Amino acid sequence: QNILAKNLIVVTVGFLCWYAIGYPLALGVVDNPGDFIGGTGFFHDGFWEDKTKFRIWLFQGTFCATGGTIVSGAMAERAKLKGFATYTILMTSIIYPLVVYWVWSGYGFLNYKNGKGKYESVIGPPFIDFAGSAVVHMVGGVGAICGALLVGPRRGRFTGENEEQFTAHSVPLCVLGTFFLWFGWYGFNPGSTGTMHDKETAFRAGLVAVNTTLAPCFSGIVVFFLRARVVQPKALDVCGFCNGILAGL
Repeated sequence: QNILAKNLIVVTVGFLCWYAIGYPLALGVVDNPGDFIGGTGFFHDGFWEDKTKFRIWLFQGTFCATGGTIVSGAMAERAKLKGFATYTILMTSIIYPLVVYWVWSGYGFLNYKNGKGKYESVIGPPFIDFAGSAVVHMVGGVGAICGALLVGPRRGRFTGENEEQFTAHSVPLCVLGTFFLWFGWYGFNPGSTGTMHDKETAFRAGLVAVNTTLAPCFSGIVVFFLRARVVQPKALDVCGFCNGILAGL
């Protein structure tokens, strides 16, 4: 129940923070925008004047919540709910929104237009992240590493004969979860085109969907083969297969 409660906290608390503070700091571009943080649109202020913001708010909010769920897995069953809730508030209100503004707002110091109308960054070329590989997964991953280092391993996990042993509680659930994640990626990746109202954007979304299919197929097969023929214990590893698919996604 601990893990399930944390997942519910990420979605509920995360979206409320995104509604109140996160979105305004991430994509609430003011009249004279700076290159570090936004500051308008608190509690959906101004959304009824431009209703397209509702769509953007919801889509980007799912990215925000995803960044939080990455950490919940890294600290599974080793952190108290109040501590995890505090982390979720900080991540969805401040940490993640700041990175979004830097990269995706169009005015952040990592991706903004210069005087000639071309995008650049403070170091030269613009930072381009199509569907969140850095903004979402790297930010969540760094948070996960910090959390794992702070809470440490489970008691008895790396002592004596248990160091090399790790068996999944339910392989069928691992496979089912992998398919759920894979299916969800078709919303994230093709949806990151932003629009599909003409041929050009529809073709781009189709290409992204094809890549979202082929990449995990290839990586999953490679990992499955390596686990079976190269890496000890050289056995058919279904969970390794799942991890390979997720790596490709």
